[in-house]
Formats: sequence, C-alpha cells, structure tokens
Amino acid sequence: MIKIIKNLKGRDWLFIFICAVLVVSQVWLDLKMPDYTQKLTESVSSGNADMDTVVKNGGFMLLCALGSMTSAIVCGFFASQVAANFAKNLREVLFRRILSFSDREINRFSTPSLITRTTNDVVNMQVLVAMGMQVMLKAPVMAVWAICKISTSSVEWTTAVIICVIVLVITVSTLVAIAYPRFKAIQRLTDNLNDVTRENITGVRVVRAFNAENYQEDKFMKVNQSITSNHLFTSRIMALMMPVMTIAMNGLTLAIYWIGAYLINSTEITGRAEVIGNMTAFTQYALQVVGAFMMLVMIFIMMPRALVSAGRINEVTETETTVIFPEKDIPVKETGTVEFRNVSFSYQDAAEPCIKNISFSIKKGETFAIIGATGTGKTSLINLIPRYYDASSGEILIDGNNIKDYPELQLQKIVSVAPQKATLFMGDIKSNITYGSENVSDDDERITRALEIAKADFVNDLETGIHTQTAQGGTNFSGGQKQRLSIARAVFSDAEIMIFDDTFSALDYKTDMLVRKALKENLSDTTVIIVAQRIGTIKNADKILVLNDGEAAGIGTHEELLRNCSVYREIALSQLSEAELSGKEMN
Repeated sequence: MIKIIKNLKGRDWLFIFICAVLVVSQVWLDLKMPDYTQKLTESVSSGNADMDTVVKNGGFMLLCALGSMTSAIVCGFFASQVAANFAKNLREVLFRRILSFSDREINRFSTPSLITRTTNDVVNMQVLVAMGMQVMLKAPVMAVWAICKISTSSVEWTTAVIICVIVLVITVSTLVAIAYPRFKAIQRLTDNLNDVTRENITGVRVVRAFNAENYQEDKFMKVNQSITSNHLFTSRIMALMMPVMTIAMNGLTLAIYWIGAYLINSTEITGRAEVIGNMTAFTQYALQVVGAFMMLVMIFIMMPRALVSAGRINEVTETETTVIFPEKDIPVKETGTVEFRNVSFSYQDAAEPCIKNISFSIKKGETFAIIGATGTGKTSLINLIPRYYDASSGEILIDGNNIKDYPELQLQKIVSVAPQKATLFMGDIKSNITYGSENVSDDDERITRALEIAKADFVNDLETGIHTQTAQGGTNFSGGQKQRLSIARAVFSDAEIMIFDDTFSALDYKTDMLVRKALKENLSDTTVIIVAQRIGTIKNADKILVLNDGEAAGIGTHEELLRNCSVYREIALSQLSEAELSGKEMN
C-alpha cells in the first residue's frame, strides 16, 4: 500500500493537508456541541433556564452544525480531486509499465488479468482513497478526542465505553481476518470472468458455427457462480458488523443511562443538575466514539479488497521486463544486414528450446524466407529480431551490432514488422497506415505508394478513401484486406529491414504474386524477411531457411533445397507437382 501511495503528486499532498485541517475542524465542531448541550441541560434541570440561555446555546449548536457540514462538503470536494488524480496517475503508471513488458511478461500475467488490474483494481484503490480521506482521517481523530474528553468524567461511564470499544475491535478484526482470503479469491476470479467473457466475445463466430452456446454458457455460469458465492460470503460476513455496531451503540446508551440513574440517586439534590448535564454530554461523546468506529467499519469493509488490489497492482509495477534497452543511439557499421550466431530460444518453463542453435546471415536488399511445418518455431524465430523476446543463448546482429546494444526507438526505426495476425485500430485507414510514425499530416503520397505496393486497391473504391473509418480490430474489412493494410503499414515505415510473418496467407495466389513483385521492384534496397507456408510465396527468395522441430533442416535457394533438403522437398511436393517444381509448367 505504501508503494502505491507514492503515486500521489505534490498537489495531492497539499489537498490531503487541507482535508486533514478540515477534518480536525469538523471534529472540533462536532465535539463542541455536547458542551452547549450540557450547559443547556444543566440550566433546564436546575430550573434557571430562560429564553436567552436557550437561544444562546441553541444558536451556538446550530453554528457548530453548519460549520461541520461546510467542512465536510469542502473536504469531500478535495478528497474526490485527490482520488481521481490518484487513479489517473496509477493507470498511467500501469499502462507505461505494461507497454514496457516483453511478450514473456504479458504471457505471465495474461491479458484479462492486466485489464482487471488496470480497471477494477484501480477503482478499488480510488474508492479507498476517496473514503479514506474523509472517514479514515476523521474516525481516529474523533475517537481519540472524544475518549480524552470522556476520561475526565465518571470512571463508571469511561469503563463502559472502553468495554464497548474492545468488543467492537475484536469483532471487526475477526470478521476482516475471515473475509480477507475470500477477497483475494474474488480478484482472481474476476480475472477468470474477464477471460471467459473475452474468449466468448472474440470467438462468437466459432461458438455459433459449432452450436456451442450452451457449452460457453456453462463455462461462464461456472465462473460467475464461483465469484457470486465468494461475494455473498464476504458480504454476509461484513454485514455482521452493522448489527454488532447497533447492539453496541444501544447497549452503551443503556449502560450510560443506567449508570447515570445510579449516580443521580447517590448525589444530593443540589448536584443532580450537574450529573444530568454530564450524562447528556457523555452520551453524545460516547455515541461519537461508537460513530467513529462505525465509520471505520466502512473502511474495513473496503480495506481487505483494496489491499488485495494494491498487491496485484504492485505485482505489475514491480515486475521488471526481461528485455532491457540501452538509452543512447549507437553508430551502425552497415545497413540492412541480419546475422544469427548459434541462437537458441526457449519459452519460460518450457521443457526444451523451441529454437536450437540457428545460424544464418542476410545481406542488404536480400529476400530471406523461412518455411517449415506448423509449430516448428518460425514466428518464435523472427520475434527475436525486434526483441519481443530475447534469445536464451547465441547472438543476433543487425547492421553489424548486437541487437541488445540498440535503444528501443532506434531498433524500431530499423526493423518493421507485419505480424501474423493483422491488427487494425479504431480510427481511419490513414491513421492505421501511419500508425506509430511522426509528422505524417502531409504524407498522403507515401500512403498512396504504400497502398499501391500492398495492392490495397480496394481503398480507392471506398467513398472516403483513406479516411474511411475502421472498426476496432478491423471487423469491417475482410481478412485479405486487413493483411494488405498491415503490409502497407510496414511499407510506409520505410525501415531497412521488413518482416512479413505469414502476412500473405489470406491473399489469393495472384495478389500474393503481385505484392511480392511490387516489394521487389520498389524496395530493392530493403532487406525483406518472409515467413510463409506456401512454396509459391517464397520460391524466388534469395535464401530460404527450412525449420524442422526448431532446428535448421536446410538453408539455400529453392533449387538447392529441392536437391539437398528432404524436409523442403516433402513440403514442396505436398503443394506442387513434380512438373511445377521443375519449372516446366510454371508461368
């Protein structure tokens, strides 16, 4: 919790100080009213009351109540400011930290969990801060101040209050201890609920296609029932606090009046007015003490969940990314070159490496292709180049330097990636093509060129062209259209090295050929790395790497691999005939 509080800024601490002053003022005013009540009661009990006395003491009580209300309102305003700013800063910290994560850290937490921590957990902390500044500050001050005033009164009354306080402390502590583990479970179950919901929404077409609505509903109901059961348990446990508080308050009032009756009977008639006045004031003080604990109950109801949320937020903010980038740019020895030297890679907790001792080099302007069966490590291999992951062993060089020596921005300018899954963002086509680039307001010519190379001719047929709106995830475009826009985005970046991770899979053979031809003609000085499943996509590459179970089964040109690599020949024969492979029927 203390680590999270560090996210409060200077202005927030100023507002907290103002709130503290207002709370103390409010408590002083609240505790001042019993003094006037005591004077008024003594005056009435002694028979010396007149209208001036009533008006004077009653007026002061009204002023105290008005001042207390004003302090509470102003305090609430500043508290809401602090809570809102705190939540904003916390979300920014989490967002920046998550952006710095490599794929290894993302996989460790899971996407639904990170969403929950950035939203639900932050809201829990925001509510705690907002309530805490008004209640958490007020309750202790109120309790201590009231007890100090009480301690100067009758020992019997003070003892009754102390017993009541002890009962309340024991009850609240016990209930919080019982509920705390369930609050931890609730946040974890919230992750699962988000996971199932997200899975159902993103896969809704598959769910409907296989008539699996009931199956998905059962999965959702199971998680939903589990989180509901935990909520009901914690709610019932925490709900016990209010009856206990009510019994304690009423019991304390009864005890005060019972003790007061005893004291009045044992006091001479001339002193009874003072005892009655003291009893009236003491009753109000005692109720203030119990009221302070009732305010703390609200905090104790929120505190366990907030503590769990704080721990979950700290998990994210304290997790250091395994991919560390230097800060200063480095000079490059050459341009457009890539070299792997005995590179191996394994995922966290994996039984064995998925990439094993891979070595190859790519010269500037070459087209380098990677092919292999599904699950042989093609995407894992190219993910090492932009440092989505770091290699477990070996060395990767770009432009003659180890990729670990490049700052993040410099590496991103050198390497551009069109990922396996074409992702479009909400906005328009132009914002998606220029995504991540700076000063692109007047780059319509570059955008047009990128679209031409990617053969995204369909954009010209749209009524608003590059200003056509894209839905989240690009759901208003087909798979082939999204892939062509993804290719155009990579081309627009004008990087030295472009990686196309199975980006041609949704394209028809003709478009596939036209895009590759356009890349070769327009980007002759750009190093192109293509991951593909189709032989036709990569057969004209300058070099082809064949992967088999994470190892290099062969490397060379199409013709060389047909002669020397049985794995490549097997893949080729599964797609093309002998005549096509020999070139007799190829156009």
